[in-house]
Amino acid sequence: MKPPEEIVFIVDDDARVREALGELLESLGWQSATFAVAADYVAYAKPDLPACLILDVELPDVNGLEFQRQLSSDVHPPIVFLTGHGDIPSTVRAIQGGAVDFLTKPVGESDLIAAVRAAIQRDREQRSTRAELADLVRRFSVLTPREREVLPLVVSGLLNKQAAAELGISEITLEIHRGKIMHKMEATSFADLVRIAEKLQIPITHSRRSGNSRE
Repeated sequence: MKPPEEIVFIVDDDARVREALGELLESLGWQSATFAVAADYVAYAKPDLPACLILDVELPDVNGLEFQRQLSSDVHPPIVFLTGHGDIPSTVRAIQGGAVDFLTKPVGESDLIAAVRAAIQRDREQRSTRAELADLVRRFSVLTPREREVLPLVVSGLLNKQAAAELGISEITLEIHRGKIMHKMEATSFADLVRIAEKLQIPITHSRRSGNSRE
């Protein structure tokens, strides 16, 4: 049988809730891992799988909303809050903090499943975005120092002669650098190179000479 490719973490101090949720989720094909306290979840060696974190608000070692804030400084699965102590301020704080949903006990099975599916889909998308960015950073890392100077000038829309003048090099040399940049960054077109630079947050650089040029 094919092993589960997604996992749901459950942090709740009620053993009955942990057991019931774990059985439900695994019956639907998800892997689950349950914890009574947040510290145990943090210490757990998490598999590299799309995931969701079902989190109670009232935990023995930390408030769930505070734990959400602590997790925000690092990469973590999208959170679905499940609590018997829900109120409007807590709901607002949770959602503003990035939670997928804020559910109250007892929760309807369909509502819980929908929230878990939405959280795992969000995690898949975030994982894809991180992987894409990591690949772009890898490509950028192979550029030479001079090519890293040329890139922002090129994607700023300057003509080759303007970019070359900015760097004090010939237009032919600039064109050579530009070609190497396109190759190393695996850009299929100039528009693609601009999109890549935007994702890498390459600062736009405008020529100091172009505004005074009489050519």
